[in-house]
Formats: sequence, C-alpha cells, structure tokens
Amino acid sequence: MRSDTPVTIHLKDYLPPAYLVDQVDLNLDLHEDYARVESRLKVRRNPAFEGDERAFLLNGELLELESVRLDDAVLGVDAYRLDDTSLTIENPLEQFELETCVLIRPQENTALEGLYRSGGMFCTQCEAEGFRRITYFPDRPDVMARFSTTISADRKRYPVLLSNGNRVQEEELDQGRHRVRWEDPFPKPCYLFALVAGDLRFIQDSYTTISGREVDLRIYVEPENIEKCDHAVQSLKHAMAWDEQHYGREYDLDIYMIVAVNDFNMGAMENKGLNVFNSKFVLARPDSATDRDFQGIEGVIAHEYFHNWTGNRITCRDWFQLSLKEGLTVFRDQEFSADMGSRGVKRIEDVRLLRAHQFAEDAGPMAHPIRPDAYMEINNFYTVTVYEKGAEVVRMQHNLLGEADYRKATDLYFERHDGQAVTTEDFVRCMEDAGGRDLSQFKHWYSLAGTPELRVEADYDVAAQVYSLQVTQHCPDTRGQKSKPPFHIPLALGLLDEMGADIPLQLKGEVEPGGGTRLLELRQAVETFHFINVPSRPVPSLLRGLSAPVKIDSGYSDAELMFLMAHDNDDFNRWDAAQTLAQRIILQLLDAYRAGNKLEVPQGFIDAFHKALTDQQADKALLAEVLILPSESLLGDQMAEVDVDGIHIAREAVKRQLAVALKTSLLEVYHANTESGVYTIGSAAIARRSLKNVCLGYLMLLDEQAIRDLCMAQFEASHNMTDVMAALSGLTNTDSPERGAALAAFETRWRDDLLVMDKWFSVQALSRLPSTLDVVKRLMTHPAFSMQNPNKVRSLIGAFCSGNITSFHALDGSGYRFLSDRVLELDRLNPQVAARMMRIMARWRRYDEVRQTLMKREFQRVLATPDISRDLFEIASKSLEVK
Repeated sequence: MRSDTPVTIHLKDYLPPAYLVDQVDLNLDLHEDYARVESRLKVRRNPAFEGDERAFLLNGELLELESVRLDDAVLGVDAYRLDDTSLTIENPLEQFELETCVLIRPQENTALEGLYRSGGMFCTQCEAEGFRRITYFPDRPDVMARFSTTISADRKRYPVLLSNGNRVQEEELDQGRHRVRWEDPFPKPCYLFALVAGDLRFIQDSYTTISGREVDLRIYVEPENIEKCDHAVQSLKHAMAWDEQHYGREYDLDIYMIVAVNDFNMGAMENKGLNVFNSKFVLARPDSATDRDFQGIEGVIAHEYFHNWTGNRITCRDWFQLSLKEGLTVFRDQEFSADMGSRGVKRIEDVRLLRAHQFAEDAGPMAHPIRPDAYMEINNFYTVTVYEKGAEVVRMQHNLLGEADYRKATDLYFERHDGQAVTTEDFVRCMEDAGGRDLSQFKHWYSLAGTPELRVEADYDVAAQVYSLQVTQHCPDTRGQKSKPPFHIPLALGLLDEMGADIPLQLKGEVEPGGGTRLLELRQAVETFHFINVPSRPVPSLLRGLSAPVKIDSGYSDAELMFLMAHDNDDFNRWDAAQTLAQRIILQLLDAYRAGNKLEVPQGFIDAFHKALTDQQADKALLAEVLILPSESLLGDQMAEVDVDGIHIAREAVKRQLAVALKTSLLEVYHANTESGVYTIGSAAIARRSLKNVCLGYLMLLDEQAIRDLCMAQFEASHNMTDVMAALSGLTNTDSPERGAALAAFETRWRDDLLVMDKWFSVQALSRLPSTLDVVKRLMTHPAFSMQNPNKVRSLIGAFCSGNITSFHALDGSGYRFLSDRVLELDRLNPQVAARMMRIMARWRRYDEVRQTLMKREFQRVLATPDISRDLFEIASKSLEVK
C-alpha cells in the first residue's frame, strides 16, 4: 500500500484566496513534441482575506519551469519555492505582475487533463483541476479573471486555433506558422479555460437573440464527420430559445463554438464560448446513431449551453459546491428535454437512472451528500448524487415554490450573483427571498447523505367519509451520519375513485376542495393527513411524478397496482405501478426457485400485461416503458443479500412466459409499428420504434427460427441504427449462425467509424452467452479498441462489468479479477477512468459470502499495488472501510 496517504480536504477548512488574479494573458506555442506556455498574471491582494498569509501560491503539475519574472524582474531560484505541485512567491507586494514560462508535453498526457493530444488535434479539459497542468496558477474556482489567449502553431497541421471568447487578431508567422488571439470579456475561473488546435471543418449557423443580436454558431469536427452535425446545431438553437423563454437568459458573446473530440473523460465541457464535447454527443446520422443517441445529443448540447449562466456567469465558490452548478443545470436540461419530447417518458427515464444508480450509491460505501464535507480527489465527486440527486433537490424547490415564484427566485439569483463564485446557501436564500418561504429544514437535503424512506398507512371512516394517511419518514445511517433529523419532503398525491377519476382533495379544516393532485409537505417523523368528503374508499396515487427522491412503502395490493396501471392519470405513477407489480412477481418467483418449486407467472399478471399491450388508445412511448421489466440490478437492491443467479433465472422466466403466452399479440404490435418510410426523430416515430423493439426483445426469447429470420430481416433492412441495434442485440444473445453473420456484417460496414464500433463492442459485452468474458478479452486486441480512449473502455469493459450481471459476478471470481487487472492497467494511463471502473465493485458487501471474499481480495490487491493514484486509492480504501 502507498505510504503517502492522500490528504483529505474538508469544507470546514475553506478560506478565501489570499490573492486575486484580475487578468491572465496566455501565450501557447504548440509543437509536435512539446508546448511552451508563457503566462502573465495581474495580481492583487484579496481585501476579503483576513489571515496573515503573505505568500502567493500557484498550483502546477508536470510542468518544466523555464523562468519566473516579478514586475519584469527575473527571479532567481532562491526567490521562490518550487515543488512537484506548486510554485510559491513569498511576500509579494499588494499588487504586482507575475510572468512564468513553462514547457509541457501534451502528446504524453494520457490522463486527458490539461492540454493533450486527441488524434491529430490539441485540446483541453481543465475541470476540475486540469489547468495546473498547463501553467502555474491558483487553480481554484473562486479566483475569477479575464483571459486573453494567443495560440501559435503550424498552419498546415493546425489551420484552426480556438479559445474562449471572441477572436480579435490573426497573423501569419515565419516557417509556415500562424498566430491567433482570443479575448474573453467575462471573468471566469481557470477550469473554464479551453483551447483547440487542429485540421477541422465546421458547420455554421446563426441565432438571433431575444434582444436582436446575431450570434455566430459553429460546430467543429474532423473533415470526415462534417455531415453528422445537423442535429447538434438544431439542438443548440432549440436550447437557446428555450432558455430565453423559461429563464430569461440570453447568450452574451458574438460566437458560440462546439468542438467534437474522440478522447474525452466526460460527456462534454461548458468552457466559456468554446464547448469541448465527447464526439459521442455531437455526431449523429440516422444510419449511424440510434434514437437514444439523438436524444442524448439534444440533452447534452442543452446542458452545456445552459451552463453559460448556471456555471459560467455564476460559478462555484469551491468544489464542495459542485451541485450548485451541476444539479441546477441537470434540472434545466431535464425540463428542456421533457418539453422537446414526451414529458412522462422523460420523467420515467430520469427516475430509472436515479433509482438504479443514485439510490444504490446512497446505500453503499460511496454515499455522500450533494454538498460533500470532504474529499481526497475531486474527480471522484462527479457522481450521480451530485448531478441527478442534485437535480431532484432543485426540482423539489421548484415544486414547493410553484412555477411563478421559482422564476422570480432564479431571476433574483442571476441578478444578485452574476459574475460571482457562490455557494448552495446563496442559491437557497434566493428561493427563500423570492418565494417567501423558510427552507431551513429543507437544507438537510444538501448536507445529509442517504435516501429517505416513507411508510404510508391508510384508514377510511365510512360514516364520516374521511380518508386518513399516516406518513412516517426515516433516513438510514450513512458513513459518519447517524440518527438524522426529519427532512422537508414534498409529497404529491391524488385519490382515485372506483372509476379511476381523481377525487377533489380537501383537508380537514379547509373551506373548499382543491384539484386532483395535492402537494403535501412532510416535516415531522410521523404526520397524519385527513381528507374529508371522500364518498368511498379511494385508491391513493402516491408520490406522483416522484415528487421527492425517496423510497416509499405504500402497502398496495396487487389489485390496486393493476388499477393504477389502468387508470392513474399521472404517467409516472402508471409506469411505477407496473414496475412495482413486476418486481413483486419476479421476487415471488425467486422464492419459488429457492424452494425448488415450479416457476409460474400468475395469470392475472399476464392478463394485465396483455391488456396494456393491446390497448389501442395507449401512449406508445409510455406503453414501451411499461412493458420493460425492472432490471436485475434494481431487483437486487430490494434484497438484503443479492441473489445474482436466482434473480436472473426468475426474471428470464417471467419474460419467457410472457413471450410464450402473448406471442400472437407481440407479433401483431411489432408489425403494426414497423415502418419502411423515411426515418424521423419526432416523438411519435421514436415511440413506434421503441414499442416495436420491446416486442422484438420478448419474441427473441422464444428461440424459434421464424423469429430469428424476422430479427435478421430487420437487421439487414438497415433503415436506421435504432432498428439495427435492436436486432443485433437480440441475435447476439442467441447461439445461432445468424449471430456470427450479423456481427461480421456490422463490423465490415462500420469498422472505420469509431463511435459506431463502440456499439459493436457493447452489444457483445452484454451478451447472455456463457463465453462472454472470453469474447471481451479477445475484443481488447481488436484494432478499433484502445485502453487510452475512455469511450472504448466504457463500451467494452464498462459494459461487461456493470451491465452483464451474471457473467461479471461468476462464482469463480473471473469477472472480479478481470476488472481489477484492467483498473490497475488504466490507473497508469488515466486515473479518472480507473477510479470510475473500480466503483463497480464498491457495494461488495451486498453479496453472498463467497462473492464478498473474492471482491474484497481484489480491493486489497489494488491497495497493495505501489504508487496507485489518489483517485483510485480513495475509491478502493473507502470501499473497504466499515461504516
């Protein structure tokens, strides 16, 4: 184990910076084997700093320092302190200029932090702490400065030179080189700095803002990808219009640029005016991208654009406040996507992600509040808790205030804090001030980890026509947090009469009834609500739209769940009732499997499934979601000890029996929703394809030649990638000649398209066949695979380890050994990706004793490896800690 345990950074120790930087002038001279970076900083002492510290500390890693000048005087080595992570100037004046010159090696930067090479281009990723790998600087978000950036490079190799802000100068140099200067008029922290240099083409459009300004829109890609940008630019224009309409936010520069790069640790980065994107979230064409790809591009484009105000104009004071920008911006992009497509289905997709990953994180060793108290490596806190749970916390405030007051609150936030680095408390205070609310108790959501659990008990007084609900809340203990106080929880609900209609809701003491959905506010550990004038015992529709990120024990009977599936006018709750019922049936079959009994799906469930499938009036997008059974990982979360094999067997039994019983209807719905016309990405077309392909997935379980022929015909028709991948997925799970033929044909067609080949890797990594791990190992030697490309690692290794539950958790431990071997290999290349892969085993205590022992051994092996990164050390060590 490493002897130098990484330092833990605590929120309670925050101090403002001793010095501020007002202006940064950068000069980057790019060459094939190095880059020279000259920096000139205008610095002044921070009047808000009350300490005695007189040293100016600049962060720096992997930099070769050539010179230091203070107010134009060269400093000797005895005039400053230099180590592997910092440069310190002792006792400078109250105001001064500091110049440094360093050499860096972008071509050796496999961590993809700072300035690095991706294929034939230079690009940057500075969030969270990558700028310190470019030059010496106080690399913290509360140091905001105006940047000017001058880039010099070979004109032939790098005709395009981009940075933040507006281009103000371009000139030719000797020896075939050229120079471009950019100026960003808005102060920003250094994590928002960006640079791109390469042989790129761009698609150009424009947008007229609400005040009449013309904004130049450009998406830069490598030449072969220029035909794959139309959807991205249209998504950008939709996002700009939506943000003006819903938040009153107008874009503030003359140009907005997006660059697609192949090697990227994240999805995208919101650098001011120059967004650098993982090419996965820019490039799309109907034959090469699925419906989900198109929707993902639309959502991520919007997310990064929305950051211009919620992240850039107003940024985080420190990295503990990360959810201030990310949670708020995720909520904004979720609402945008809901408006662009099906609101009900979007909410289902968001909650499915939340429950599968964030609830699991809350229940494991990585549990942390959306505003953490401490960290070793900030890269490890770009989590579903900070992002998705953070978005739910903003959503709750939106719902508590109502649309009008929420808009007043965000307007106040922008007015009050524009140009500042602020905290979550500042955001909540705007909600309180604009909404006239006391949200003191609500702030527990920011500081406490864990998923609150609600238990609801109902009583109906026939004579008095009073329906009572008693709600008890409790939040389980998490690391360092026990016996938590009650949360402030918004609980949206409705009451349905025997015909499925909403009953007007009137609480005892109220003069007249309200509408069909009521938002109750839970504040106590136990509370009771009495509804009057309820003519008969209703069926409650609880937690509509998942109004809070909580678990709920509602005590529904099977009959009540089927009633809600059929009648609830809340799309989310209709889906949730179906999921709860399916989960209950699968776990009942699991009990039967353990007892050695026959696995038989109740006829009532089959009938309910059939009724939904054949409902001619059904929303097809919603129906497709209803027909998808809960995932194996989500089912495992319902158990005290995850039964890997039993869950798989029970779930497959349910799917197969549904396929057998409903074959005729599945085929009818499949054919009724098959299209041969021009591909479109409208909501109705996406819904039809989704429903058709869900039916195909069930039919392929029948292992019949006629169905395989149908699936192969869909694959070969190749009208669009959505249908191709649905067919290929079905075939890859079969041990048949069609499997090999389809995989070979796909490889031949797409071997030169890196993004599409990622789909080919993933579909094989997720195969249910027993030889899948051997296939994955073999695919690692494929020419299209590279351990240095995060997309490749995620598509093959990540897909197998996180998505192929039974193969990864094989009782011989082969999956665990495979993961830890890959993690240790990755850690030498890209610690961020390695640490994220290691998280896959973090909840090892949830499994049986044999698997626990095997996983624990791998964590110990990782920690015993010399010189692992602090990213990996934090994940592995926390995973082994006792709560």
